[in-house]
Amino acid sequence: MPIVYGSSITEEERRSLLEQGEEQAKRMFTGFIDFAFSGNILEIAFGLILANAFTAVTNSFVNDILLPPLSILLPLNRNMDEKFFVLRPGPKYEEQDGYNTIDLAQQDGAVVLAYGGFIRHVVSFLFLGTMLYALACLYQCFSKDDIIKHTVKCRYCKKRVSAKATRCINCTSWLDGREERMR
Repeated sequence: MPIVYGSSITEEERRSLLEQGEEQAKRMFTGFIDFAFSGNILEIAFGLILANAFTAVTNSFVNDILLPPLSILLPLNRNMDEKFFVLRPGPKYEEQDGYNTIDLAQQDGAVVLAYGGFIRHVVSFLFLGTMLYALACLYQCFSKDDIIKHTVKCRYCKKRVSAKATRCINCTSWLDGREERMR
């Protein structure tokens, strides 16, 4: 029952409304505690924290250890992040005899294609993917849980199903050849 200003509410009704509010607050709090400390949420939180730290280490490895020698081996003459191409020069382009860094070009208002940063991100992505796959293989060697799920194509519906399956989950055909033997 909504409270209308200026209406008279008895003390008993007021207590009843307060008790209902307290019950709802307790239910919400206990529900939140159950949700926050359930196993899945804690696993997800732990996984996200670990993934963030792993990504930072991998990015540092790519940016600080892998790309500087690559910049020296290839005739680049500067770091990979400083590789760019001027698409439209700014007003001070002639006075400066070109731009030495991306920052100078951007401060002058030039339109630049920063391909060095893109290459760095691609290398970082490929290295991170490779390292995550290696970690999954290592985990799978020491655990009975399968992280890497091997799949095959169903010969009838052409959808991917688990390699351990005996029937297709999509079209329910037998994957062990029973239907071919019955003909």
